[in-house]
Amino acid sequence: MENSPAQLIKEKLDLVQFIKNYIVLQPAGRNFKGLCPFHHEKTPSFMVSPDRGTWHCFGCGLGGDLFSFVMKYDNLEFGEALKILAEKAGIELRRVSPQEYKQFGLLYDINAAAKEFFRAELEKADVARKYLGERKLVPETVAEFEVGWAPNASDALGKHLINIGFDPADVIRAGLIAKNERGLAYDRFRGRIMFPIHNHIGKVVGFTGRILPQLDTGDMGKYVNSPETPVFQKSKLLYGFWKSKNPIRDAGGAFLVEGQMDFLMTWQSGMKNVIATSGTALTSEHLRSLRRATDRLILSFDNDEAGLNALERAIDLAEAEDFGVKVARLGEYKDPADAVAADPEFLKKAVAAAVPAPQFYFDRYLPPKADLKDRDYLAKLRLVLGKLMRMASAVERDLWMRELADRAGVGLETLQSEAAGLAEPAAAAPERSDDIAPAAPGAERQLTRRELLAERYLAAIVTAGDFTSDEDVIFYLPEAYRDVFEILRRGERHSPDPRLDERLNAILLVGEDMPPAELAQLKDQIRKEYLRERREDLATEVRRAELSGDEAALQKALLDLKEMPTK
Repeated sequence: MENSPAQLIKEKLDLVQFIKNYIVLQPAGRNFKGLCPFHHEKTPSFMVSPDRGTWHCFGCGLGGDLFSFVMKYDNLEFGEALKILAEKAGIELRRVSPQEYKQFGLLYDINAAAKEFFRAELEKADVARKYLGERKLVPETVAEFEVGWAPNASDALGKHLINIGFDPADVIRAGLIAKNERGLAYDRFRGRIMFPIHNHIGKVVGFTGRILPQLDTGDMGKYVNSPETPVFQKSKLLYGFWKSKNPIRDAGGAFLVEGQMDFLMTWQSGMKNVIATSGTALTSEHLRSLRRATDRLILSFDNDEAGLNALERAIDLAEAEDFGVKVARLGEYKDPADAVAADPEFLKKAVAAAVPAPQFYFDRYLPPKADLKDRDYLAKLRLVLGKLMRMASAVERDLWMRELADRAGVGLETLQSEAAGLAEPAAAAPERSDDIAPAAPGAERQLTRRELLAERYLAAIVTAGDFTSDEDVIFYLPEAYRDVFEILRRGERHSPDPRLDERLNAILLVGEDMPPAELAQLKDQIRKEYLRERREDLATEVRRAELSGDEAALQKALLDLKEMPTK
């Protein structure tokens, strides 16, 4: 929409310079190219067109504009991307789009004001600061991650936010106050250490509150999270990732823990490549976000049965998503925070000595001495075998199947036969081109050979600027590409039809200089491909007419097939 906030932002921000903050781009004629950040590749196939303000990857098929790039790369909703990009462009959403500001931007402002309130309250709360000191959290870490304190009062935060001008309904929408069955408002967080949750680019979108031990009566959760809001979806956000994503890239792997205290103490010990699930279950959305930085994980959850069960679920999900997974063992310590508090060097050594996840399962379930006559042993063997069968990588699966066969003292073929009776293995993951669904119309572009040839041909004549001598080949182009040809011949570079605009984008980005002899050969290939497809269509019509007994249709299809050129 013209003059919309999104359009104003795109006019203010240079797409090429913006994307250069994420990946290296090199000039390629009028466009720029680089390695795609959305799938693994060695040869650059990611193209950016400054003229059109679009990008497209010819390797995985993803493409779009400034907004879709940010949404894909940082795993953001549109509202989050709008707020972030508006700030970068120096555009005040409150003025240019009050409705969109109220939907998204206002929630960021309310959460930011709540964070400052909690931080100020911590300075006045000796009991809260004493607790953090007992947990060995130093003031510098508390300040860096903006830890705060929610007073043990029913309406301290609510009154503060209303007094500084926020509407109670909006504060409720932000999840910071709630109403009881009598309709009375109260603060959601009371008597709790407050951990702000930031999105992946550092905006506070919610909170986790940890009840102070002396206030814990047992009838409330030890930890309480903000509810889901338009800017906070806990299944997408990893605690601390906004701080640790660059250290994760530098280290070539991430250390995943459960809670905020585990994260903070690990960070404080000097291990910066750490993230936390904020006490929620690991999700595919978490892993999608994390894959932008690494596909290698080391896990360490609470050292009790509940923590070990959560650890197993995280391992199984990550391995099914084709992550390389290891487990750091905590020995006698109950969690990473406890380990760091007792011995800061212990956790570093445990991470360095982390074992592959299958080895963790072998050690957890299978005694050193196999007893295939023991039904309990066989049940555990099948359990471990089922874990291996969920691995996305067939190569890794085969490697660990061999290890398991050796450990159990059975032949590999026997083990494979046993596995065949279990659940089907996870499909081997492709080269991650499907990590993020494209925001542009349609899913990944699946093109026929004739469509691919048509794109090359149109890219070549656009580069040459000559649309006069090619009437003979237009008939053989796929229908959509005939429409694209007409758009290009008129000198236009956009189409209101998203389907055609996507094709225009791909053609204009590739821009190809082609010698006349090669262009003539390409035209001939398009013609031959058209004839091949037409023959296949007619053969199908013949079979259909034969099956239905339609003699008239059969004779027509046979005649058309006979009249088809042979070359």
